[in-house]
Amino acid sequence: MRIVSAKAEILTRTCGSGSVLQDIEVAARTCYKSEANISSGSAAKLIGGLIRHGHEAMLEHASLTVRFTVDRGVSHELVRHRMASFAQESTRYCNYSLAGFGTELTFIRPCYVDKYSAAMAIWARHMQQAEDAYFNLLDFGLAPQEARAVLPSSLKTEVVMTANLREWRHFFKLRAAGITGAPHPQMLEVTVPLLADMKRRVPVVFDDIEPMRR
Repeated sequence: MRIVSAKAEILTRTCGSGSVLQDIEVAARTCYKSEANISSGSAAKLIGGLIRHGHEAMLEHASLTVRFTVDRGVSHELVRHRMASFAQESTRYCNYSLAGFGTELTFIRPCYVDKYSAAMAIWARHMQQAEDAYFNLLDFGLAPQEARAVLPSSLKTEVVMTANLREWRHFFKLRAAGITGAPHPQMLEVTVPLLADMKRRVPVVFDDIEPMRR
C-alpha cells in the first residue's frame, strides 16, 4: 500500500510563452478587424478589458490541459464540468496487482486529518483492508473491473482535464473561490495551488479570482 498527497500539474507547454494571450487577441480583434492595433503588451490590455466588461466568450479560443492526481471522490466533482474534456485512469482495465503498478494500491492521504492522529490510523487500517480484499478477489479469479467493487473513495486516480479559459475561470470560481459554497478540503488542496500557478503562467485571465483559505 502506498499513500501520496494530491496534486495538479499543468501539461500545456505553451502557456508560459505568451501565445495563449496572443491567440485570444487575434480572435477578439477579428470582430472589429482591428488587427493593426496588435503591439507589444496589447493582448493583456485587451483581455483585461474583456473580462472587466463580462465579454468572456473570446476566452474560449484558448485551452489549457491539467493532470490531477486526486482521490475518487474529488474526481467525481471534476468530471461534472461538462464543458471540459477528460481522460481518467480506469479501474476496469488497470490491474493493480501487476508489476507496472508496483503490485500495490495507491491512496490519497486525507489532508484534513492529522497524519499522527488516531483518525489517520483508522483510515490507514481500512485502506490496507481494502487492498487485501482487492487482491484476494483477483486471486479468486475476478477481473479487475469486478474486484474494484471493494475499492474506497480514497483510491488514487489520475484525471487529465482540458478546458478553454472561460471554463477554467468558472471552474476556479466554484472549486477554489467557493462562490456557491465551501469546496471540499481535498478539492481546495489541488485547486488553490493550481490557481496560483495559472496566475503566474497566464497573466490577466485569472487575476480577479481570489481563492478561499485552505
